[in-house]
Amino acid sequence: MKSDIFFFISSLSTIVLTIFICVVFFHLSRAAKNLHKISEALRDNFKDSEDFVVELKERLENNLVFRMFFPPVVTKQQTKTKSSKIKKNEKQNNK
Repeated sequence: MKSDIFFFISSLSTIVLTIFICVVFFHLSRAAKNLHKISEALRDNFKDSEDFVVELKERLENNLVFRMFFPPVVTKQQTKTKSSKIKKNEKQNNK
């Protein structure tokens, strides 16, 4: 009699635990789908904003007023190119 009661209670608790785990997995799967949709939307918006920022940068760099306040930066490669041109001119002038 005691063993029958034990098996009945353990069977009932196993069924309740299984149902609880199924409900938790169901909600977790829905949350994962929503998270995936949100991440996809954010990725698309980041791509759009990146294109916007690149276009804005190009427009600003081509703006006369912007170039007046912020002149173009001379990089090392540009200075090397200029110095090599100067050296070539000096060699030609020395000949």
